[in-house]
Amino acid sequence: MIRLPRRGRVAAPSVAAGILLALSLPPFGWWPLGPLGAGLLYWRLGGLGVRARVWSGWLAGLGCDVIGLAWARAFNWYGAVVLIVVEALFFAAAAALTPPQRGRAPAFVGACTLAEALRMTWPFGGLPLGGVFLGQAHSPLVQLARLGGPLLITAGVWAAGVAVATLVSWSRARCRGAGRPSLVGVALVTCGIVALAVAGALAPDGGAPVRTLRVALVQGGGQRGLSKEQVSPTTVYEAQLAATAGVGAARPRPELVLWPEDVVALDRPLAGSPEEDRLGRLARELGTTLVVGVTEPASPTTFRNEIVAWGPGGHVVGVFEKVHRVPFGEYVPFRSFFSHLADLSGVPTDAVPGHGTGLMRTPAGPLGLLVSFEVFYAGRSHASVRAGAELLAVPTNTSSYSTSQVPAQEIAAAAVQAVETGRDLVQAAPTGYSAVVTNRGVVVSRSMLGTRQVLIATAALRRGLTPYDHWGDLPVLLLAAAALVAGWSRQLRQS
Repeated sequence: MIRLPRRGRVAAPSVAAGILLALSLPPFGWWPLGPLGAGLLYWRLGGLGVRARVWSGWLAGLGCDVIGLAWARAFNWYGAVVLIVVEALFFAAAAALTPPQRGRAPAFVGACTLAEALRMTWPFGGLPLGGVFLGQAHSPLVQLARLGGPLLITAGVWAAGVAVATLVSWSRARCRGAGRPSLVGVALVTCGIVALAVAGALAPDGGAPVRTLRVALVQGGGQRGLSKEQVSPTTVYEAQLAATAGVGAARPRPELVLWPEDVVALDRPLAGSPEEDRLGRLARELGTTLVVGVTEPASPTTFRNEIVAWGPGGHVVGVFEKVHRVPFGEYVPFRSFFSHLADLSGVPTDAVPGHGTGLMRTPAGPLGLLVSFEVFYAGRSHASVRAGAELLAVPTNTSSYSTSQVPAQEIAAAAVQAVETGRDLVQAAPTGYSAVVTNRGVVVSRSMLGTRQVLIATAALRRGLTPYDHWGDLPVLLLAAAALVAGWSRQLRQS
């Protein structure tokens, strides 16, 4: 039997744990690998000193993020390297906070959940992409979102990992005839996860529809993997108009037509422009509410990323400005500093941050708008639904990514959003994925990448609230902190 060097006995399983977690994420989507990766990391941390735990956690983070955040290369390779190295530090922090012996199980779950909560919010607003909850969007654990959002799903993955690792240790000890680890813990953890998943499945899910809405999602199509400088705004706009031409023949006619984010890119204000007149006439001809992603200059150094709605009468009935901007994609924080470290010509101007809950009241109904990157943030939909949104709408644009990784993770995030809020969700993207998701997280319709397509579907409008709509993240954060404290209290009593 080949024996790995001491350092290899830490490094090899740690990296393997991260890779398993990454393969549970879209576009791979092998969700059972999530708990297996979590279990392998939990086992490896046992008995290690703090420096070894940090090393193990960081390597697991690299194993996960090199794959899970591979999309970052679309910006630049050195930025992607820095991002991956930094993001892996959250795994390292969680590992350092995990005690080596007694109390390891609750502390591990609590530390990993809190580290993910921090990663989702800091720095620069956080980065939920690549989060382990996305790998469970189509697993039984997604039901946990109705109770505690993405963070409870995250805790469920790590808790399931503890159960897997404990069961494997018990089986190995039994085969060797050695002292057997107690199965009481694994039974309690397993029963707890199952009970929570069942409770989530039975929890209020937005209630019965108050009415239904005929929706058309317009995808203009085109080549993927091109920067904004490589694609003429006119080409994108004309593609959307061409795709919308067939909507008028649909019967019954859609009451809501959703265009993607940033498909009307202007070098002048929208007000009084030919585009405003043309889109108003289009809404009037179709007799529908037309919701369109528009960018327009705010100053020589800034721009607005807006969602504008035209009513069936052809007049603008609502404007929402994207709140959660993409750092280094839509704006550059500390631009004067980073300009010395990287070429920022790809982001010459900064998006102006918007305000508000995302609720837009339209003739088609009250919409909860999540603009592109915002679909990864539970707080955005939480705010709009509590304000009165009855349907979630996601105008997005992932056309600059050549692979399916970001679009696939976005669909997973959309499914989690639908479950946690109890709302149907409709999403439109210029080159895909456009999709329709039910309040139970089922993707009932999804476009193909790169094609010109119009998805027409019936979506339900709901007014009921889920437990997560009422409580938000606070209960999960408190429980995670309590688990971490309880684990360390047990470890310190042993010392």
